[in-house]
Amino acid sequence: MPRPDGTLPALIGGLFAVLIVASIVGWLLSRRYRTGTALATVTNVNARIRAWWVMVLCFVTGLVAGRGSSVLLFAVISLLALREFITIAATRAGDHRPLAWSFFIVTPLQYLLVWRGWYGLFSILIPVYVSMLLAARATLAGDTERFLERTAVTHWGLMVCVYFVSCVPALLLLRIPGYEGRNVCLMFFLLLVVQSSDVLQFIWGKSLGRHRLAPAISPNKTWEGLVGGVASATAVGTAIWWATPFSPAAAAAMAFVICTMGVAGGLIMSAIKRGRGLKDYGTLLEGHGGILDRIDSLCFAAPVFLHLTRYFYAR
Repeated sequence: MPRPDGTLPALIGGLFAVLIVASIVGWLLSRRYRTGTALATVTNVNARIRAWWVMVLCFVTGLVAGRGSSVLLFAVISLLALREFITIAATRAGDHRPLAWSFFIVTPLQYLLVWRGWYGLFSILIPVYVSMLLAARATLAGDTERFLERTAVTHWGLMVCVYFVSCVPALLLLRIPGYEGRNVCLMFFLLLVVQSSDVLQFIWGKSLGRHRLAPAISPNKTWEGLVGGVASATAVGTAIWWATPFSPAAAAAMAFVICTMGVAGGLIMSAIKRGRGLKDYGTLLEGHGGILDRIDSLCFAAPVFLHLTRYFYAR
């Protein structure tokens, strides 16, 4: 097992090395292909690489700055994601007070519980108490037009954008024997695997994709991209087992579960967009759409990874 102070720098160094190589390859391809479909693909890839530099720098800064910074980083991500989600929903005047509570009370409280390490309340606050409280508050507004739909949208937005996302910094709460002080590497493992899966699915799909996975929901996803991306990202997770409390086999299983849930999350969030007639949730990130377009896979992978790790490894 590596020394605690050497594991995270090694992971970060490897990630930046990959980004540097990707940037060089992207630049070389842009010099080679200047017209047609190939140029459009290369331009898209380079836009994604530039956005990845921005996101990686933000994530790494939050990870290495300490627990408080990590919690604050993901709290901001949750607020931005929740804003995107609610923006595309059909809301009415009767929803304004519950939505204000969601942004200014529920979200800060959820992350305060993560920061304080109160796992018992953190894990049930939104699924149980908030779901009932906000529904009751919406009832008092007296607006019954599409009440079930509107209440479900608010609760679903909080679950996906706040509860699910808060499960990433909640990994810092776990007490794993023999792994003290290294939980930040679990966050890195989760982020690296789930985002590697997204990128590798894109690459495999562009290279070999022939059979559409779900054309009505995500027309660019293919079965070849799915199989190649999940297999490759699982291999990535297995390769860095030494940075986790898992054995190589367990790291492979965890990585596979992360990838599988990430695929499901991506399709679910795409279905919501398509249902609203949208291509992206926002335009915050060049080449990536909005925040939700980038963390859709992470949203669904994070709670499963957190609870599996807690069940099998934490005391």
